[in-house]
Amino acid sequence: MSTQEAEAKNVSMNPLATEDVNKLIRKFAVPAIISLLVNAIYNIVDQIFIGQGIGTIGIAATNVAFPLNTISTAVSLLIGVGSASFFNLSLGAGDTKSASRIVGNAMLMGTICGTAIGVIAFVFVEPLLRFFGATDDIMVYAHSYTAIIAIGLPFMIMTTITSNLIRADGSPKYAMACMLAGAIFNVIFDPVFMFVFNWGIEGIAWATTLGQMLSAGMGIYYVMKKFHTIPIGKSSYKLESRIISRICAIGAGSCFNQLAMTVVQILLNNTLKYYGELSVYGSEIPIACVGVVTKISFIFISFPIGIGQGCQPLVSFNYGARNFKRVKAAYKIAIITSTISTTAAFLMFQLFPRQLISIFGQGTEEYFQFATMYLRIYLCTMFLNGIQPVTSNFFTSIGKAKIGLLMSMTRQLICLVPLLIIFPMIWGIDGVMYTAPLADIAAAILAGIFITREMKLMSKMENADKALAGAL
Repeated sequence: MSTQEAEAKNVSMNPLATEDVNKLIRKFAVPAIISLLVNAIYNIVDQIFIGQGIGTIGIAATNVAFPLNTISTAVSLLIGVGSASFFNLSLGAGDTKSASRIVGNAMLMGTICGTAIGVIAFVFVEPLLRFFGATDDIMVYAHSYTAIIAIGLPFMIMTTITSNLIRADGSPKYAMACMLAGAIFNVIFDPVFMFVFNWGIEGIAWATTLGQMLSAGMGIYYVMKKFHTIPIGKSSYKLESRIISRICAIGAGSCFNQLAMTVVQILLNNTLKYYGELSVYGSEIPIACVGVVTKISFIFISFPIGIGQGCQPLVSFNYGARNFKRVKAAYKIAIITSTISTTAAFLMFQLFPRQLISIFGQGTEEYFQFATMYLRIYLCTMFLNGIQPVTSNFFTSIGKAKIGLLMSMTRQLICLVPLLIIFPMIWGIDGVMYTAPLADIAAAILAGIFITREMKLMSKMENADKALAGAL
């Protein structure tokens, strides 16, 4: 048997090519969703203890530090999503040598980029926080919190990269275990460090950072010692420009989506700071409220994002193997399931806004008034929010990240940024709330246009393959 025949046989015997699509999506999506929920728990638990122990000003401090988190996430998704999709596409096409080198290059890229971001964040912490929208009162807590969080950023980046690679290797439960280990550590030691050791907000930061170190250690161990789809040897750990450029090209959509979110977050914080001073709420209340609402919404958006991530190995492998029927089936199941989850979230936001906000501690009546109104209006199109992440992830999975990037840019930069500038000029602080619904509608329409075109293109390629097989 020739090498090509052996590789073709391995492709046809791979569970991604043979097992029931529904079963595979459940197998990969459920751990991915749980991992994202765990990541949300990091932030939720922190916010709850900070809200109870410090108050609104502490919540605002973590919110102005959040752009560092999204910047780090952007880099980790660039490498993690890009390498995982490239890995499965190569594996589906039978190119195991490239697949091995992709893993090694991803690990080296993560180490270099993570270290650089951590050092920059630690050294320039105060000017960065000023740029992110911190007031003098907020800076008292934000500086000490962020300086410690900066130490954990390289480990957070490695956790995301290794989790994506571990899922691509067919071990979604282990990827979930990595996230769970860090989250459990964080939940246990948040109150210990904050209240027992009396470390205050620094204790919250240390619990988060040490939890990220634990998760990263487990992920690195798997890639180095337990990777089973293909062997990962010393020769894999050699940077290659061809592989790096392809990883970056595929992961660009996910990366720039996060970077665009960072731009929006910074603009949002500064807009709330400026227009909040002109309102009855002041600057700190709107910034704190938006931080709480962001954490709440991330819990529910974890479902469509997790579904999209869970479909990635299945979609990438079968697209690489030109099994378009399974690719289309996976997308259909993903979009229906994610829309159901976001519709349920929409109903919760509209029916129980104050109850959700109260989880994070008490505040003034003005605080609850603004937070309730913001949650209901800013997320009133939540039922559409499953379409864009699933569709964007789909295009990344088939190696067409530029389309996913365009969809992300449409929502974040083309729509949200101008609206965040214009609407508050007309309606003041209330104008901020009406920006997201318009952006969500635009993103959903664009996603619908692109996926319709892609499905027709895959049908044509499928018919062409059948005609070629018939001719032979």
